[in-house]
Amino acid sequence: MSHQTPNRARVIPLRPPAERPGTAPAVPAPASAPGTAPRPTPREPLLRDLVGDVLRRERQAQQRTLKDVADEARISMPYLSEVERGRKEASSEVLAAAAQALGLSLGDLLARTQGELVRLAGRHPARSRTTTASAYDGLCLAA
Repeated sequence: MSHQTPNRARVIPLRPPAERPGTAPAVPAPASAPGTAPRPTPREPLLRDLVGDVLRRERQAQQRTLKDVADEARISMPYLSEVERGRKEASSEVLAAAAQALGLSLGDLLARTQGELVRLAGRHPARSRTTTASAYDGLCLAA
């Protein structure tokens, strides 16, 4: 009979022990002034939220229903609603179809979205960059 050692799995934790739920943080949180709540760090807006806002505003400016635009774009009405609310990451094909149904090109939609991003980014203090700034000052999408 051969001698076999038990097969034991090695567990590698995904979080350091101090960050696991139910344990105390390793570094204490910075103290805030008495009687004030700590300010949450403003989060950068998501592209899907901005695109959805632009689509919804344009649709409403044209006084068109969600069903009307969805039918013309050949998109299901619930899906277009989810895109407008920023709940779904729509493909470029879906965005182009929705934009065309509203009389816009995909470029128009993205340009308006970029304008919104610039407007909203101006509200937040700029973070220091560790890399050099790009010569292109616009919205870039990579596939």
